[in-house]
Amino acid sequence: MRILTQNFDKPNSQSISVYGEYVALRKALMMKPTGIIAEVKASKMLGRGGAAFPTGQKWEFARRSTDFPKYIVANADEGEPGTFKDKAILEKDPHRLLEGIIIAGYAVGASEGFIYTRAEYPKAKKILAWAISEAEAHGYLGDNVIVPGFSFRIHSCTGAGAYVCGDETALLDSMEGFRGCPRLKPPYPTDSGLRGRPTVINNIETLANVPTIIKKGGEWYSKIGSPHSPGTKLMSVSGFVKKPGLYEVDTGTTLGELIRDYCGGVVGKFKAALPGGVSTRFITQLDVPIDVPSLVDVGSLPGTGAVVVLNDTVSMVDAAKNCVRFFADESCGKCTPCREGTHRAYEILDRFSRNEGSLEDLGLLRELHAVMYDTANCGLGQSALNPVISAIDGFEDEFRRCAG
Repeated sequence: MRILTQNFDKPNSQSISVYGEYVALRKALMMKPTGIIAEVKASKMLGRGGAAFPTGQKWEFARRSTDFPKYIVANADEGEPGTFKDKAILEKDPHRLLEGIIIAGYAVGASEGFIYTRAEYPKAKKILAWAISEAEAHGYLGDNVIVPGFSFRIHSCTGAGAYVCGDETALLDSMEGFRGCPRLKPPYPTDSGLRGRPTVINNIETLANVPTIIKKGGEWYSKIGSPHSPGTKLMSVSGFVKKPGLYEVDTGTTLGELIRDYCGGVVGKFKAALPGGVSTRFITQLDVPIDVPSLVDVGSLPGTGAVVVLNDTVSMVDAAKNCVRFFADESCGKCTPCREGTHRAYEILDRFSRNEGSLEDLGLLRELHAVMYDTANCGLGQSALNPVISAIDGFEDEFRRCAG
């Protein structure tokens, strides 16, 4: 089923003339805010940014806060290698996102929204600015939006390229003009976020689903795909496949079906895949459904939906080393486990890549992973060695052959 990509193939898909009137917003403004949240909760939609937190529950937390003003922040800082789904939404159907943000604002009692985009997306930022001006011209943004008394504005802001700002609290620091470093939680953003006020931070893909949920109902949406994490999912597929690209699939579609039916199959012989970006674990099972419980059962996660497929020509030692090098470069340095652990892991893997590793090093990598998972300040450090440990678990013989 195509929900998020239904307009992608249309000429001028980014224009409001193609998207049409904000029908879902008009319907939402005739509902009580609590009714909107009830529909989102009924949809059982989980966040699409990687953490998979229930969207309706997050909105409810912000709605209950008596502190004002409140804010909506759309997180388009997709820095995960291999991820390009949010870029596609921004460039090809920005009005679907804008409508979702406005509905979220009305539901939680916010009057301002922000879209935080990557500095590396200048085209998307330009299209987004144009879409915002179109929405303002049509009365969907500004004062007295459709009904008297509801005002809402959306601002676009740009990050400086740091991957760690994909973390919601580091993103807030960046928006406030500080160096992007994850904050300790609690308090959570729904209690104290942007400027110390209640803030809902949702991924672009999450918010783009909202208009359809409001138009067709949460129960309708909950019946799509996997009953455990319903809906569709945008999958950014790269690596050794015949047709890499962006695909929208029902949750519950297996990894094998995605590769075979959408991507035309593997180039060469399948070896392993990262199902959700470099912060997830390598898996070798093609029959695993792409949903949260199923991937957790095999020790991984859906993450951002960035599927990286490897064939049997790829060294798992080199693949693990490349993943860790990224995290070592992107660590903000705030906490010692991540700052030091990623570099120590890279040094060890570099020894293996030069056939100078040792069996003791394998134990040290496992120990590093355990310490970082338990003590790192944010998800970057906690997940940095996921691909390394899974590569060792599944392909330890390759590491042993590289031991000096």
